[in-house]
Amino acid sequence: MSRILTRFAPSPTGRLHLGHAFSALTAFGAARDAGRTCLLRIEDIDTTRCRPEFEEAIFEDLAWLGCDWPKPVRRQSAHLPEYARALDQLAGKGLVYRCFKTRKEIAEEIARAPHQIGEGPDGAIYPGPAEPLSADEEAARMEAGEAFSWRLSVKACRDHLGEGFDGLNFVEEGSGPDGETGLVKARPETLGDVILGRKDVGTSYHLACVHDDALQGVTHVIRGQDLFFATHLHVLLQTLLGLPRPVYRHHRLLVGEDGKRFAKRDKSLTLQALREAGRTAAEVRAMAGL
Repeated sequence: MSRILTRFAPSPTGRLHLGHAFSALTAFGAARDAGRTCLLRIEDIDTTRCRPEFEEAIFEDLAWLGCDWPKPVRRQSAHLPEYARALDQLAGKGLVYRCFKTRKEIAEEIARAPHQIGEGPDGAIYPGPAEPLSADEEAARMEAGEAFSWRLSVKACRDHLGEGFDGLNFVEEGSGPDGETGLVKARPETLGDVILGRKDVGTSYHLACVHDDALQGVTHVIRGQDLFFATHLHVLLQTLLGLPRPVYRHHRLLVGEDGKRFAKRDKSLTLQALREAGRTAAEVRAMAGL
């Protein structure tokens, strides 16, 4: 088999739409043009929203578009212990902490901040607690069975890496939302102390993604500009876990007439609906601008 070049990694939480088609065809097309391979990976760690019927629909839709991929397909839900071990590595270095705060409590804490914390790509960033929990309080809350999240401490990461933190960067062959391209300085602090796992599901998209890209030998990550800021965090995680850093290529996002990017709630633009309306795969490619 040829060396893996890239991957398409959807979550089975709904039917694929025209925007997904553009992303998939971009990744599979880049691999084909380079004489390489594009993997299909199913990112199904969200057990409350992912469904088997949507996974089967992904296979059906991609095959209809003319995409082909090596088998078997990696399903992240079957590898949760691997991600737990990666999280344990970070915990062993003192880089993550248990956060018992709810989303509402965090929002209230940010609102009470005496200074403007700032906005990240996903809204107001959480800079971490003013004071860490004492060992006794943490143990008591654990014993009480309270829900918690594992958060990556940006401060601890900066202390751990020293000058290396400010030297983090990645190669961008496409462009970010503001035209960023070439060698890009990574700024993981723009996302704040992100969640890497929860009490019930010991991983997150970010952790599972960088783990699998390294495990599967992905050399180029081709995905939409909506994940450009996540790349800043992924570079940090790769450095902390000693993982190789792929080249990144972020592509533009398809948007509708209202200027908003397509979402799974746009039922009329799912590949299933387009197919049932008599559209051919070639016509869908043309609709996607390919």
